[in-house]
Amino acid sequence: MTPLLRTASPNTLQTTPQNDSPGTTALPVHWHKRVLMLAFPIVLANLTQPILGAVDTAVAGHFDGPQYLGGVALGGLVFSFVFWGFGFLRMGTTGLVAQAFGAHDDDALRASVLRALLLALAIGVAVLALQMPIIRYGLVALGGSAAVQDTARAYCHARIWAAPFALGNYVVLGYLLGCQRVRLALVTQIFINLVNIVAVLLFVYRFDWGIAGIGAATAFADFCGFSLGVAILWHLRPRDLAPLAPRSLFDGHALRRLVALNRDIFIRTICLLGSYAWFAHLGAREGDAILAANAVLLNFQTFMSFGLDGFAHAAEALVGAAAGARDRHAFRQAVKITMLWSAIGAAGFSIVYWISGEWIIGKLTDQAVVHAAAARYLPWASVLPLASVAGFQLDGVFIGATRTHELMKAMAVSLTVFLLAAWALAGSLGNHGLWLALTLFMVARGITLAVQVPAIERVSCAPDRS
Repeated sequence: MTPLLRTASPNTLQTTPQNDSPGTTALPVHWHKRVLMLAFPIVLANLTQPILGAVDTAVAGHFDGPQYLGGVALGGLVFSFVFWGFGFLRMGTTGLVAQAFGAHDDDALRASVLRALLLALAIGVAVLALQMPIIRYGLVALGGSAAVQDTARAYCHARIWAAPFALGNYVVLGYLLGCQRVRLALVTQIFINLVNIVAVLLFVYRFDWGIAGIGAATAFADFCGFSLGVAILWHLRPRDLAPLAPRSLFDGHALRRLVALNRDIFIRTICLLGSYAWFAHLGAREGDAILAANAVLLNFQTFMSFGLDGFAHAAEALVGAAAGARDRHAFRQAVKITMLWSAIGAAGFSIVYWISGEWIIGKLTDQAVVHAAAARYLPWASVLPLASVAGFQLDGVFIGATRTHELMKAMAVSLTVFLLAAWALAGSLGNHGLWLALTLFMVARGITLAVQVPAIERVSCAPDRS
């Protein structure tokens, strides 16, 4: 057994394989404490992401005109497709690593990480080769005024050079979460975002690079983060395993499973991002002020999603380990306890937004017309955490169990609900109808996943017949 996987650190979970009895699962601590110990560092790490987004919004929001804030919003959406669209590299890695971790299979764990890294770097190089059409057609699809398009283009051309490093960072994070090395995940995420914040202030205000400086700062931070991640992987590498043969790395069955997982998560992610892109497109048709106001309010959703994703990531690690060990009781406890704490967190976000939302808006922009529009639609941002919590949390359950085909189908149904609702409501209710459609989309995500959980448990925890 390697030091990496079998330490007595509180960052590990031990389960007993083939265990279906609630009374015999070997857990070192109470389940609530177990979940919080995993989730809290991830929550801290994730909350640095929206803080960074808020810094970008605040910097762009203090330029002279709403086109700068709108440009960063549209440019960020392009990279939601370009980078987050390949988020399967993080999610797929977490699921595969967590199951190998639960099964105590160090060889499979190592091979999973190396396959994912090779895939990430290959996709990153392809993105760089296709950067011109990606940026051109991505911005055309999102719409917006000519001024917004110009600023978005400057942002995108600076940021896209981080593609191989940003995707490699997904793999590093997926490995750390799957092995429940949450403190190291916290360190790497905080490092990336601190570098980014310092760089954006330096590039924009010292070097006077304007909107391009915001994109360049993100690219620089991704490069620094990947360098740190490679050092961490090298330090934590298992040292008592036989050299990995190329034949094992390119094993046909393992590659087919990796492709299937990544395909399903990719389609799921495209559906999710497609809903946000259509939301932004319809908002842009309402004018630059509404587009900018919606971008400000989506920061509220981003704050919440990154915070609650801490519990979803904990579910990925715990459910994956339970599935690898075929431990039905551990599976159930992981689902129940992470859902409970995620719901508590969602309620907290809603209360804070309801009470302090206008103050937060004022910190994100000093443009009166944008502030007034955002305040008008603030109640929707306050309700959205409660509508979103089940879908966010169950995403983690399905990813940890590597039941990605079911996850993909549920997201496709939810996207259909959103598109129909947006078509029916946006015309008659304007931007209020658009926000209502987004809320219905989040509710549909939770319902379509919740009805499948019992079947997922049966399949994931069935005894291994191989």
